[in-house]
Amino acid sequence: MGIISWIILGLLAGAIAKFLLPGRDPGGFVGTTLIGVAGAFIGGWISARWLDHPISKDFYDGATWAAAIGGALVLLIGYRILFGNSRD
Repeated sequence: MGIISWIILGLLAGAIAKFLLPGRDPGGFVGTTLIGVAGAFIGGWISARWLDHPISKDFYDGATWAAAIGGALVLLIGYRILFGNSRD
């Protein structure tokens, strides 16, 4: 997959992570989507590096999607822990 595919995957992973973890985020929609993009990159890197599952060239690979969504969830939870609910 190319860089554009990872960005699109990250945007979708961020939206899915937001759906799975509802609530108000300190960064709003833009922050959540940027966290999704970063989570997709980090999740894919962790999957390839330590979980011995190489990144697939196929956009519709379930393991790649799971890694991207998992990375986005981890970053979103970490973001909420660090910055709290500052949108009160």
